[in-house]
Amino acid sequence: MYRFLLSRQWVILTLLMLVLIPTMVELGFWQLHRHEHRVAQNKLISGNLRAKPLPVGDITSPGHTVPRADYWRRVTATGTYDTAREVVVRRRTNADDKVGYHVLTPLIMDDGRTVLVNRGWIPFDADQQAFPKIPAAPKGEVTVTGRLKADETTAGSGIKDLSGLPPRQVMLINSEQQAKTLSRPVLGGYIEQTEPVPAGPKPELVPDPDTDSIGPHMAYAVQWWLFAAALPFGWVVLVRRDRAEAAGTLDAAPAEPATADA
Repeated sequence: MYRFLLSRQWVILTLLMLVLIPTMVELGFWQLHRHEHRVAQNKLISGNLRAKPLPVGDITSPGHTVPRADYWRRVTATGTYDTAREVVVRRRTNADDKVGYHVLTPLIMDDGRTVLVNRGWIPFDADQQAFPKIPAAPKGEVTVTGRLKADETTAGSGIKDLSGLPPRQVMLINSEQQAKTLSRPVLGGYIEQTEPVPAGPKPELVPDPDTDSIGPHMAYAVQWWLFAAALPFGWVVLVRRDRAEAAGTLDAAPAEPATADA
């Protein structure tokens, strides 16, 4: 009754199922790991945002690579802005997904070292090749509080071509790149300013990262596992259907006529 399982069609179908089941199970675990990573990331961000601010010079130094454990760590820096050497970072969006620039201004600290400060977002000008009009940074000594961020790299951003940009415009925030331009030591990473809030409407400070959303990864994991569980059930249903059809065909076959004795 089950000889039809040896047909080419059924052999291919069965082999395909045997390949798909472990693949779907593995995809489910991949989504589960992404969910766990997101939860851990949110926990790290929340903890660092709640922590008491530390002097940025206590956490990073020139040439230092900011470790993941220090991402979004609240830091402070006191010094004077070097507005003549500030640059803008292209293709950055604000909270409303409008495209513009981030304003990146070097802050010369009291100890002579420099840290980069992302002062926030401004919209594109009509002429994107010209250096935009930037809201003035505070004069004199200032104390900035913000989130410590790691240097942006071509590998991490996917941006490969950094050439051909207008003067004082960059694609990535990178302390080593700016150290070469400034010809002085720059602390690794940069500060994403949260305080003081600018007196005018611009620059718009970069909002806090979302630490509540965990994404759809757990739901996707469950879906993959349900698909994997459903495949054997579907296979059994198809087998029973074909078996019933085969049995029905045999029952419906006419009997051979009896041969008369000579």
